[in-house]
Parts: sequence; C-alpha cells; structure tokens
Amino acid sequence: MKIAFTGGGSGGHFYPLIAVAEEVNALVDERRLVKPDLYYLSEAEYDPALLYENEIEFRRVVSGKRRVYASPRNTLDMFKVALGVPAAFSQLLRIYPDVLFSKGGYVSVPVVYAAHLLRIPVFIHDSDAVPGRANLWAARYAERIAISYPEAAAHLKQFADRIACVGNPVRKAVRSPLTHDAHTYFQFLPELPTLFIVGGSQGAEAINNTVFQALGELLNDFQIIHQVGRKNYASYKEILSVSFKDHPHIGRYRLFPYMRALDIRMAAGAADLIISRAGSGSIFEIACWEKPSILIPIPEEVSRDQRQNAFAYARAGCAEVIEQDNFTPHIFLSEVRRLHDDSALLAKMRESTKGFARPGAARKIAEELVAMALKHEL
Repeated sequence: MKIAFTGGGSGGHFYPLIAVAEEVNALVDERRLVKPDLYYLSEAEYDPALLYENEIEFRRVVSGKRRVYASPRNTLDMFKVALGVPAAFSQLLRIYPDVLFSKGGYVSVPVVYAAHLLRIPVFIHDSDAVPGRANLWAARYAERIAISYPEAAAHLKQFADRIACVGNPVRKAVRSPLTHDAHTYFQFLPELPTLFIVGGSQGAEAINNTVFQALGELLNDFQIIHQVGRKNYASYKEILSVSFKDHPHIGRYRLFPYMRALDIRMAAGAADLIISRAGSGSIFEIACWEKPSILIPIPEEVSRDQRQNAFAYARAGCAEVIEQDNFTPHIFLSEVRRLHDDSALLAKMRESTKGFARPGAARKIAEELVAMALKHEL
C-alpha cells in the first residue's frame, strides 16, 4: 500500500498532513496490515524531523504561487505551475501510489493534475470556511472531499455527494493540553489568570506590537505566555530588557521565539484565555483544548481565509473577534478584562468549543484513505 500526500507553503497545510499520516500508521498497526509506503510531494520538506518521525519520504515538486494581490510574479509563476506538471507526473509515475491526499495550496495543483492523468484516486481536504482556489479547482478530480467548516459546502455544491464535514486534523502532540504542573512549568501562580498569546511560527507584528504597548497594564492583572516568532524574538527581548526591567511584575511574563509541542501543551493547560491569529490549524487546536479565545484575523487583502474562519468560529459561540485595524492597546485591554470578568460567558465559550473541535478528524480521514488505497490495490 502506497499513500502520497501533497500540499504546502505553510504549516496550515503541512501539520494536518502529519496528523493524518500519524493516524494512518496507527490504523495499520491496529489492523495488522502491511506497513504502507508514505510520500510527501511539495517544494520543501517544511519540517524534516516530523517527516522522519512518521516515516514519510520527501519528493520535491516545483510549482508557482498565484497571489491575491497584483504582482508580476503571478505571470512567471503560471509557467512554474505548467513546468510542475511533468515533474509531478514523473514523481508519481515512479511511486505510483494507491491514493493521493491533498491539502491544497499552490504546490498541490500540478500534483493533483498529474494524479488525474495517471488515474490515481484523489482525496482532498480544505481547512477553511471558504475553500482555497487550489481545492476549488481540484474538487473536479477528487473522489472524496473533506471540509473543516460546514460553511465551506456552499462553495462546492456541485460535488455535494462527495463531501463530508470532518473538522481539521490536529497532530497528537498538541491535541490535548497538559494541566498537571502547567503553572509550575512556567513558574506561575495557579491563582492568577493566564493569557496565552500566539504570534504564529513566523510571528505577527501587528499582534506583538499591540501586546507590548499594553504589556505594562496587562502584567498588573495577568500572567502571560507570549510566542512572538523567531524573526522577532531578538528585538522584542531587547525591548523587554530595556522598557520593562523595572516593572514590579515582570516575573509574570514568558517570551518564546518558538514553542515545542510540550511548551504548547503546557501553555494550553495553564491558559485561561488565548489570543491568536485565525488560521484554521490554530482555531481547531484551541477548540481541542476547550479554551475561550480572542481571534485577530489577517486582513482580507493579505489572506482571504482567516476573517471567514474567525467569524465562523465566533458564530459557533467559541470566540470573540477583533479586526486587525481595531486591535489597539485600549481595545485589547478592555476586551481581555471584559471577558475575564464575565465567568458565565467564558464558561459558555468553553462549552461551545466541545461541539466544534472534532478531534477525530485525522482518524476519519485516515480510515477513508486506507480503504481507498486497499481498493485501488486490488
């Protein structure tokens, strides 16, 4: 049995693939099936360690990116997509997998098309409330279409008989928070409320800058775990050492460039409220943790999916949304304090996450992938 994965350009595509691969390997062990050969086709490995841990072989495929804004690179990248098709065809012909699982993204386009030419069954998954362009195109070639948000089905009406809303796959390593000793891990007091502020692996300057402007007042009432991203870490650490060295409660603040799985699970366990971007991966992790949150989506002119994701999650009663243009220190402080003081609302948000999370998403997809692969083998 051979299963190929594609999609890429961001962790939002890569980490759900890893979550599904984990469940494929677990399922094969449980059913005592022959161990599958797993492959990942993309422009870059993204996280070689995770590929190695899950016994996934990387195969490079070059593709172009179509940007939502006007850019001369869009024309050049159209040629890269065209050149990517024969490269993807060559790779798939050598592997000849029994099924291809695509998470979308620009790099998936030549791979999905090559799979179609080779009559390899295609299974696609879209993480967002509004499906991405690559998946909207790929749906015509897909035997199965999985979505994370019920709202996404409206954009794929012509393929309704192939669609299932399963949620977004979340890796086992971060699927559940660790509550035991979580406060001790950060040298925090359990009686003080804790904020977990996630800037993303690359950081989010709009969030980080506002947090630092409000930090002096925040520390009077809250403990804070703040992941600022690798590229911003040095500059924020310097600001911290200069501007806040004499703050009486600076010991309530923990700054991270990047967080390992253990750090994330401990932070999730300690947190009373989470502040985050609105990528689908982040939203479904927060939902699995059953934590109330404030979401600050990337503006639509930069990324069209996050705003839709954020408001879909908010409509489910799980979060509050602050648009980036409105994310000022005053509004941020006011919203954090309002939520902290409304224990009934926080309890309602926590309860709402339980109906949204769908922690079994990766397993459901893995079961269908294995069934498709075994059928194709015959």
